[in-house]
Amino acid sequence: MNVALVDSHCHLDYPQFSEDLSGMIARARKAGVGMMVSIGVKLSTFENVRAVASKADHIYCTIGVHPHEAGEEGLSSPDRLIEMASDPKIIGIGESGLDYYYDNAPRDAQRESFRAHIAACRETGLPLIVHTRDADDDTMDILEDEYEKGPFTGVIHCFSSSAALAQRALKIGFYISCSGIITFNSAREIQAAIVDIPLDRLLVETDAPYLAPVPKRGKPNEPSYVAHTAAKLAQIMGVSPDEIARATTDNFFALFTKADRKHLLSPEAGV
Repeated sequence: MNVALVDSHCHLDYPQFSEDLSGMIARARKAGVGMMVSIGVKLSTFENVRAVASKADHIYCTIGVHPHEAGEEGLSSPDRLIEMASDPKIIGIGESGLDYYYDNAPRDAQRESFRAHIAACRETGLPLIVHTRDADDDTMDILEDEYEKGPFTGVIHCFSSSAALAQRALKIGFYISCSGIITFNSAREIQAAIVDIPLDRLLVETDAPYLAPVPKRGKPNEPSYVAHTAAKLAQIMGVSPDEIARATTDNFFALFTKADRKHLLSPEAGV
């Protein structure tokens, strides 16, 4: 591959990476991954996320509260997010959203926190990273309702929802991010939905350490494996791997405007 990829969503502060973080960063570089975004899931652990982002210029991070954590750390106001978002390493808000599959937090708390994150995006101009599982209608109803109050940008991360959700998200200018799920044999409906998404609205991610793509399924995921997801996405879209890399990387910088492209590592530079 001659074009750098961006892993737009991973969790580099998780314990799985603590013993070999430098090795993981090197392997990603060797695989052509020129930038990574480590995603915040709790404000109480954000300093760990920020510490990982400080390891290299090509690692950025986000600030937010995952819907699983909304019961304990959910937000009723965007103020803390707005205050923290001035950090130069923070390029997005989230992940936030709704998860009705696990229901680890009360749904009312999830919805309230989700709206607070959206308000922070509207105020800061940073994009929203949306987690949604078994909550398509409520997720889009909230996004559309909030969008009518004032525009904001964002991405449906780790897309595993319906074609209807994808099309509704596209209508408000959102991007769709593809994870290793698209390489699974069970993902035919997801693959069919992706075909109808314009190339200029797609991103790639690992969600590492989760959801390792084929042929790494069953192993802890890591940013280097995003190359396998990108290759599958190229096959689905009927284009070359370089074209997918170019499009998804350009799309990343179009959405995450605070990320500095000069920090994108070139695949030709080696390890």
